[in-house]
Amino acid sequence: MSATMTTTIATQPTVLHAEQNGTSSAENDRPFQALARGDQQGVLKLRGIPTFTDLHAKRQWIRQHMAAVFRFFGKRGWGEGVSGHISVRDPILADHFWMNPFAMHFSLIKASDLVLVDSGGYVVEGGSQAMINEAGFMIHSEVHRARPQVMAVAHTHSIYGKTWSSFGKPIEMLTQDACNFYGRLSVYEDHGGIALAQDEGRAIANALGKTSMAAILQNHGLITLGSTVDEAGFLFYSLEKACHSQLLAEAAAANGIPKKVIPDNVAQFTADSVQTPNNFYLEFQPEFDLVVAESRGEVLD
Repeated sequence: MSATMTTTIATQPTVLHAEQNGTSSAENDRPFQALARGDQQGVLKLRGIPTFTDLHAKRQWIRQHMAAVFRFFGKRGWGEGVSGHISVRDPILADHFWMNPFAMHFSLIKASDLVLVDSGGYVVEGGSQAMINEAGFMIHSEVHRARPQVMAVAHTHSIYGKTWSSFGKPIEMLTQDACNFYGRLSVYEDHGGIALAQDEGRAIANALGKTSMAAILQNHGLITLGSTVDEAGFLFYSLEKACHSQLLAEAAAANGIPKKVIPDNVAQFTADSVQTPNNFYLEFQPEFDLVVAESRGEVLD
């Protein structure tokens, strides 16, 4: 076992953005603000992760965005039977987190379907009274325990991710988008079978270490972390596409076409520009809006 570090349609809860409540994390995030150009006076600024004065409103916002990420995953066919799960730490009860109900298709999930579980993985009042995936709890609880600053964890058995995972290798910096993960990606080079014991969850958490925001789980699939569920969802999407690109590039290289890998200094510059929670949160917002529109707001219920 080792780790290789590598190279709106329905009623919304009251949300206070950084510009509205006096905080300025997004305003002062220079790489984030450099992504878009506003007016010459600097009045127009990107709004990043919203902040809340009401934790119950934050809880509802988290559930709505979590449900939207599930529907986004469902649209891409990333469910396989009962496999795949997302967890998000509850903003009120720090040792509790939200998970998807067992054996419910991602494409049907609404905010009200999500399940609140305690630190032991037992369903509690406050969310849907439904069962959860045991393997999901074993993986996610250990990652949340090892990385208390991580709010969200996403894992499914997507086709390109699990196919590339069979090599037990990291992705290469073949494209600008792959640089989303430069220096922040691990490989879990073991596979203990279906995670029905805490040891496998701990091993995955150890492979992620203290700084990785994603890992390739050999012979298993992908796992991504985020300070928001939007970030974890976008990073999963981005890593899945990077694995797809890698497989295509490997096929071409096998026929004698040499690959050109982005130099480390360029990859690091790109990573420094994009590896901010505000940016990865924002990257998912077009998909969130589309899911809400397509579901006519049902996803938020």
